[in-house]
Amino acid sequence: MKGRLTKKIVGTKDRPRLRVSISLKNIFAQIIDDIEGRTLVSASTLEKSLKEKKLRSNIESAKTIGELIGKKAIEKGIEKVVFDRGGKKYHGIIKAVADSARAAGLKF
Repeated sequence: MKGRLTKKIVGTKDRPRLRVSISLKNIFAQIIDDIEGRTLVSASTLEKSLKEKKLRSNIESAKTIGELIGKKAIEKGIEKVVFDRGGKKYHGIIKAVADSARAAGLKF
């Protein structure tokens, strides 16, 4: 099921892919250009700038990661992205990252 969803989502230079991954302890978000195979922007709960907040894999941390990835993308000149939820349902942590990234200025 996951493969059927993810093979359809391709990021280009004009509209890169925003990939959200979650583990039991952490949240990861990357903006990827699939044509060149490069990660343009990334954010996670493991970043040094967020160490003091002691973020975990929960909705409050997801909102922080969404805001951070949105701000970094806008600084790099990326405004439009394709959202890749990695085959997971669009609720909870995935939805919180997407909503806060939209609030930060990303369009998808």
